[in-house]
Amino acid sequence: MQLDSAHLLTADNVGQIYREPSLLVSSKVSDHIGTDFARIIAQSPLVVLATRGPTGLDCSPRGDVGQVVYVHDEKTLLLPDRPGNNRIDSVRNILASPQVALVFLVPGVAEAFRVNGTARITTDPALLAQFAYKTQLPRSLIVIEVEEAFLHCGRALVRSDVWNAEKHVSPSVLPNFVQMLRDQTRVALPDDALVIEDR
Repeated sequence: MQLDSAHLLTADNVGQIYREPSLLVSSKVSDHIGTDFARIIAQSPLVVLATRGPTGLDCSPRGDVGQVVYVHDEKTLLLPDRPGNNRIDSVRNILASPQVALVFLVPGVAEAFRVNGTARITTDPALLAQFAYKTQLPRSLIVIEVEEAFLHCGRALVRSDVWNAEKHVSPSVLPNFVQMLRDQTRVALPDDALVIEDR
């Protein structure tokens, strides 16, 4: 796609399009997890984890039964890395570059909660044992040091109406995911190939 360079946004002209954030927006960032933030994290079964590595960026949803991330203390979050498809893009990225960003979602709530920080990964058996699910341990534990924590306004989720069950998309209007994988990989897959196994 050819773009007219006269209309490309740059660091020099961005202020002509976007105004400075309000005092409320610019001052809402905290450097720790307070009591209210901890309550939000405890109710979030889904977080999106963004990482950066040698081959580029990755953004990965992480979900769990109940909460997905745990507050160790006001500066430290713990994210169990459950068994998955073994791509481990996030893990490899963190090992190369520790910067991470997380977006927490709470079902039915319009506002999101965001955390930026740095991460390390541990396989300490004593720590992993604290997050066993039906006797199965996580493969590792992502330990996140909080640098920024803040609420994100609900405009995107309100506009998208994502929590409205009446607007949920029927699988019948989407491509068949198993057939898509068969076409892309040329691998003979059973019809239940994408069924999530109970851990």
